[in-house]
Amino acid sequence: MSTASAHHPKLQHHFVSMDQQFDASKLGMWLFLITEILLFSGMFVAYTVYRVWHPEVFEALSGALDWRLGGVNTLVLLASSFTVAASIHHIQNDNRKGLVRNVILTIIFAGVFMFIKYLEYSGKFSHGVFPGEAYAPFGDHYGHYADVPYAPQFFSIYFVMTGIHGVHVLVGMGIFAWLAFRGARGDFSSEYYTPVELSGLYWHLVDIIWIFLFPLLYLI
Repeated sequence: MSTASAHHPKLQHHFVSMDQQFDASKLGMWLFLITEILLFSGMFVAYTVYRVWHPEVFEALSGALDWRLGGVNTLVLLASSFTVAASIHHIQNDNRKGLVRNVILTIIFAGVFMFIKYLEYSGKFSHGVFPGEAYAPFGDHYGHYADVPYAPQFFSIYFVMTGIHGVHVLVGMGIFAWLAFRGARGDFSSEYYTPVELSGLYWHLVDIIWIFLFPLLYLI
C-alpha cells in the first residue's frame, strides 16, 4: 500500500493514508476472527469433555460418518485456500481478470463443499438421524445405532459444529460473490485491495476450523 496515494478515492476521511486505513482494517478483522475462534473453542471444549466422559460412544459410532466425504471436502477447502491466496496475489499485481477468475473458483469450491455436506445431512435425516430428542435412527445403515447410549448427544455435537461451520461457508460464498462483482467492475487495484485480503483472512480461518473438525469427528 503506497503512502503516496493519500488522496486515493477509496481513502476514508478519518485516515491519513492508505497504509493506515489498511492496517486499521486488518486489525479490526483480526479482532473479529478472535471472537470466531472463541466461538468454536467453546464447541471444541464441549466435544473434548463429552469424549473424555463417553469414549465408548465414539468407538461405537465410528462408522456413522463417512470419512471419504469428509476427506473430499477437506481437499476442496484446501484448494479454495489456494485460489483465495492466488486472488490476492493477482490483484497485488493489478491483474483484475486473475482476481475475478480465482474468486469465482473459490465460490465453486465452496459450493462443492456445501453440496457434499447436503448429501451427508440428507442421508442422515432420511434415516431418522437428527440432533437431540428427534433422534430416531432406522434402516440397515443407521438402525443399529438406536440403542447406543448417548448417541443423540454425539450427533447433536456433530450437527452443531458442522452446521455452524457450514453457515460460515455460506457467508463466505456471499462475500466472494460481492468481491467478484466489484472486481469485475474494476473497484480493486494494487493500491486498494483491502476487502480482498480481509476476506482471504476470514476464509483461511474457515478452512483451518475444518482442518480440526475433520479428524476429530471423522477419523479418531
